[in-house]
Amino acid sequence: MLRKKILILTILLSCISIQFSVVAQRSTAKATVQPYEIAIGQQATISLEVIAPKGRQVVMPVFADTLVSGVEVLAMLKPDTIYAHEVMTITQKYIVTSFDSALYHIPFIPVIDGKDTIESNGFGLKVVSPNLSEATLSYLEQLNTQQTDSIEFDKLGVYDIKAIQTPPFVWQDYLIYIGIGLLILLILAAIGIGIYMYIQKKKKGYYFKPVVVEPPHVIALHALDHVKVEKLWQQGKEKEYFTEVTDILRKYIEDRFGVSAFEMTSDEILNIVNNFMIADSSTDSLKQVLKLADLVKFAKYKPFPDENDLSLVNAYLFVNQTKKEEVIIPTDPNEPNQGNNAPHEEEPINWRITGDKDGKENKSTNANS
Repeated sequence: MLRKKILILTILLSCISIQFSVVAQRSTAKATVQPYEIAIGQQATISLEVIAPKGRQVVMPVFADTLVSGVEVLAMLKPDTIYAHEVMTITQKYIVTSFDSALYHIPFIPVIDGKDTIESNGFGLKVVSPNLSEATLSYLEQLNTQQTDSIEFDKLGVYDIKAIQTPPFVWQDYLIYIGIGLLILLILAAIGIGIYMYIQKKKKGYYFKPVVVEPPHVIALHALDHVKVEKLWQQGKEKEYFTEVTDILRKYIEDRFGVSAFEMTSDEILNIVNNFMIADSSTDSLKQVLKLADLVKFAKYKPFPDENDLSLVNAYLFVNQTKKEEVIIPTDPNEPNQGNNAPHEEEPINWRITGDKDGKENKSTNANS
C-alpha cells in the first residue's frame, strides 16, 4: 500500500515539473503607457516589456507612422536588455502622440518570439482637448453660427501648447561662414604681403633683407676671442685648449682656401698652405700651433705657460696675415654705367723670402685675386 502511494506521488511531481518547464519556456509580453491621459499634441511613452529565455530570437515591432488610427508614433527608442538566471528582459519604448481628442484602445502589440508570435495585453490612451474659457467658447459659437466672418485670434484665446523655444547653438552650422571669413583674411594677408614686398623692392632693391654672411676670418677671430675668455689652459685643461684652437684654424683654412682641413694631418695642412705662397712668418705661426697641439693631444706633453700664450698669439697672427680684405673701389660719378661703390675682395700682398745662387736674398711679391 505504501509503495503504491509513493508511485502516485512521483507521477504527480513529474507532471508538475513538466508543466513548469513548459511554462518556463514560453515568452510573455506586457505593454504599459505613461501618462495614460494627454492633451492634444502632447506626448506619451508606451513601454513594451518582453520576458523570454536567454538566447531566444525576439523581434520587436517597428511602426512606420501610426500605432492605431489616430495615434502617431514619433520615435522608437533603443531597446534595453537585462539578463538574470538564464532569463532576459527586453524593454522597448515608443514615443506617441495624437491630434484628435478621443479614447483610443490598443488591443495588443505583436512580438515575434522565435517562430511564434506572442501578443501583449491591451491598454487605452485618452486624448483630451484643452480647456477653453467661456469667452473662447462664446466666440467659437459665433463662428459656428456665422455671426462673424473674420477670425480674431485674440478673442479666440487659443495659444500654442508649448512656447517657442530657441534652438541650441551648434558651431558646425556656421562652418561655411567661418571658412568664408578665413578665406577673406588670407586674401587680405596676401595683398598686404604683396604691397610690402613691392615697397621693399622699390625702396631697397630686394624683397627680403639678405642674410649677412661673415667672412671666414671674422668667424675665426670671434672664436679665438671666446677661447681667450675661457682660459682653459689656466684651469689645467691644456688638451681641450689646443683642441679648440686647432679646430678653429682647420675650419678657417677650409673656408678660406677650400680644402678639407679636418681630414688632413698637420703636415698635410702645412704643405697645402705653403703652396698658396703665404709669407714664411704665417707658415711658421701655423706650424708652431699645430706641432705643439699634436704633442699635447697625442704625446701627453705638458706645455709651459709661455707656449700656451704663444700658440694663441700665433693663431691670431695666422688668421690676420692670410685673411681677405674688403676694399672699396671708388667710382666716377660722371659715368652713367657706374653704380654705387661696391666692396671688392682683394688679397693682401704676401712677401716670400727666397735665395739665389749667389746666396743673396731676393724679395718677391705675390697677389692672389
